Amino acid sequence: MDLATVASNEFTVQAVKALSCALIMAVAIYGGTSAQGKVASTTFEGIARNPSAADKIGGNFIIGMALIESLVIFGLAALFLLKP
Repeated sequence: MDLATVASNEFTVQAVKALSCALIMAVAIYGGTSAQGKVASTTFEGIARNPSAADKIGGNFIIGMALIESLVIFGLAALFLLKP
């Protein structure tokens, strides 16, 4: 193998890593924000329908939002493992 081929292959590997990092973050951000929006919308709708259950619904809301956000953080961790 000549030097140009080796350099080209290394560039291709770096380019694929950079694109996969961008794709991971795009999917994590889009999925996390859409899921959090849906959870918030449903929670506030439930509280509006039954205000007396706000304490029970609010606790589950916080736990659900934390779990959704943890998935986005896992995407960020994967990004740091793949970074070019």
